[in-house]
Amino acid sequence: MSIDITLHFWRLDAPQPMVDHLSRVLDAGEIARADRFVHLRDRTAYRIGRGRLRELLGEWRGQDPASLQFDIGPQGKPSLSGGPHFNLSHSGGLACLAITQDVEIGADIEAYREVEDAVAERFFAPKEYAQLSVLPSVEWLAGFFRIWTRKEAVVKAIGEGLSIPLDAFDVTVDPKAPPLMTRLDPTRGRVEDWSLVHLAMGEAMVGALAVRAAGQAIRVQVRECPPDLRCHWSV
Repeated sequence: MSIDITLHFWRLDAPQPMVDHLSRVLDAGEIARADRFVHLRDRTAYRIGRGRLRELLGEWRGQDPASLQFDIGPQGKPSLSGGPHFNLSHSGGLACLAITQDVEIGADIEAYREVEDAVAERFFAPKEYAQLSVLPSVEWLAGFFRIWTRKEAVVKAIGEGLSIPLDAFDVTVDPKAPPLMTRLDPTRGRVEDWSLVHLAMGEAMVGALAVRAAGQAIRVQVRECPPDLRCHWSV
């Protein structure tokens, strides 16, 4: 048995006719939320991201994208009755959608940006912070975001939001090591049940997927990626 995951990456800017096309599948609540953004670029990015999400999920289900009815969990995670499981992340003008029929999934991508060491010390587990601290300075930022995206993906897969502290579990940081969860608070399950996937999208971004695979193999297919990014994955 294996868990099959489909990935789509797309830019969050587009010509106005495409924005208008994607906006037509949004519901009234999504339109209202888009209009609350102050900046035009943010309104546009939301419409593109949400519209494309509906298109892809509608295609998966064989359903009109505009007719999809999302259920919203207690911590704000959307889902669809009858599946598939999915998770959307966006950063640096790029969106990433992970879809699987099998299990709850979390996805997180991040564009590299300046981060203070104090952020890592505050949010990461002591072992993670120690491993990050010994990296050469030129590798520190990439190491930070490897940890951050892996942790965020786990939190999003669980779907309980900020009720899960980021230091309740450890993940690997070494770029030469597989992406793994190495420690988990026993009250939150078994560490060996979790599988992580490393995502690479060019020189200035990184990402991760997390699923509670319970020992099943992971198979990932990248169905859509901007040609300049060379999107790929590893476990």
